Amino acid sequence: MSSSHLSQPYLAAELSNPQTLLATLRQLRESVYQEGQEIFQKWRSQIHRPAFIDSSINLSYYLALRRHDLRPLQAALMPWGLSSLGRIEARVMPNLDAVIATLAAVCHETSYSHPPIEAFFEGDRLLKHNTEELFGKTLNHRRVRIMVTLPTEAAGSYELVRDLIHQGTNCVRINCAHDIPKEWLAMITHVRLAQAEMGRSCQVMMDLSGPKIRIGCAVAPEAKQRIYRGESLLLTRDLPTTISSTCFQANCTLPEVLDSLEIGAEVWIDDGHIGAVVEAIAPEGVWLRITHTRPKGEKLHPDKGINFPYTDLNLSPLTDKDRQDLDFIAAHADNIDIIGYSFVQKPADIEVLQQELADRIPNPEQIPAIVAKIETPLAVTNLPELIVQAAGKQPFGIMIARGDLAVEIGYQRLAEIQEEILWLCEAAHVPVIWATQVLENLVKNGMPSRAEMTDAAMAERAECVMLNKGAYIVEAVGILDDVLTRMQTHQLKKTPQLRALHSW
Repeated sequence: MSSSHLSQPYLAAELSNPQTLLATLRQLRESVYQEGQEIFQKWRSQIHRPAFIDSSINLSYYLALRRHDLRPLQAALMPWGLSSLGRIEARVMPNLDAVIATLAAVCHETSYSHPPIEAFFEGDRLLKHNTEELFGKTLNHRRVRIMVTLPTEAAGSYELVRDLIHQGTNCVRINCAHDIPKEWLAMITHVRLAQAEMGRSCQVMMDLSGPKIRIGCAVAPEAKQRIYRGESLLLTRDLPTTISSTCFQANCTLPEVLDSLEIGAEVWIDDGHIGAVVEAIAPEGVWLRITHTRPKGEKLHPDKGINFPYTDLNLSPLTDKDRQDLDFIAAHADNIDIIGYSFVQKPADIEVLQQELADRIPNPEQIPAIVAKIETPLAVTNLPELIVQAAGKQPFGIMIARGDLAVEIGYQRLAEIQEEILWLCEAAHVPVIWATQVLENLVKNGMPSRAEMTDAAMAERAECVMLNKGAYIVEAVGILDDVLTRMQTHQLKKTPQLRALHSW
């Protein structure tokens, strides 16, 4: 978040003086209000859902607030035992008003009154309401929901689905990139049967595939199996035809994206195992210079994903297959609660899906909620507008798709950007799904790593945690349920919960 011109007076002022601090806070509040109202007015025409108006106003105030560097103010407020503004997301104006009113009392001014308790906690109530609207009621002992990607076996095994829900699954994800409609319908049927049998809520999310940019066929030079840093790779539109090539070649499954590339653009292959930069653009394809591999090199396998960070590929996130899958969703709208939307980058992408749904489902009350997967830098940049376009019309959530996002923005920035997404969504009272590789070793091998247990514990900051399929998925749900239940006695979003300690 960038600093505004108001940051310098904060740094220069004698903020240790309570009157100066109070004047600075008043100036900040006025600036946030004015700038926030300007942002909201730009959005107003897109908001057709009255329930989202208050949330969008709070989001606009939060964006205006975070244009300032608040660190000097935070430090100055601490000695007075006042809010450090560090947990302001869900209630920007009531939080500022409470701090100003208390500091005014310290300065013996009586012109300010505290906001009512209801206003102060209204943001928390709205987030809870929106989370229940998206994911349904949760179990009494746990706030954060658990989502599970169903494996193919779930179509033929009612017992597996029942066991997942019994262990604590609140929502199932059906990945439209796998299996067929007949199997999807069997999975949904099993979920509804188990739900009725146990009297528990369980939502169904159909996750659209979206455009998949992958390596098609790969050709290696004679006697070479691995590609190394410094070598060249020719990325072609058509299948490679030169058998005795002196360099590696591979074709791209969506060749039109190559037209968007420029010299110097970054390219990452196979979840970031191979990094490259565009060195030249030629009639035969795009020449890449390899910039990143392990010392022993990497094998170039077909069907591995390709990422183009910071390049606008001008791709529609809805493919022909996605539209066919939307036909299935429309036919079973009564039993489908959420649509997962991949490769969302611009508000127009949300609008396209909303129109496709309206064309297929005439009754607006039957249209499923949308969860947008944030997986590119452009999606991060456009996140406020994505939220307004979607939540302004229907129930909405965000999934932090940490796999592609890490490759796109760089692994070293993932934790930072993940935090910013969580803050922004809390300001908009929009629920967040913490996804990708959660307890992956446990799910696949039956034994978690130490690091992923900590990751699962930190997921308590979101509203839902997603587990992928694996041989030990039922056990993993039970363990995650236990971890999240324990952690919520210590942490609620960004707020520490100071229960009595029993270790000492």
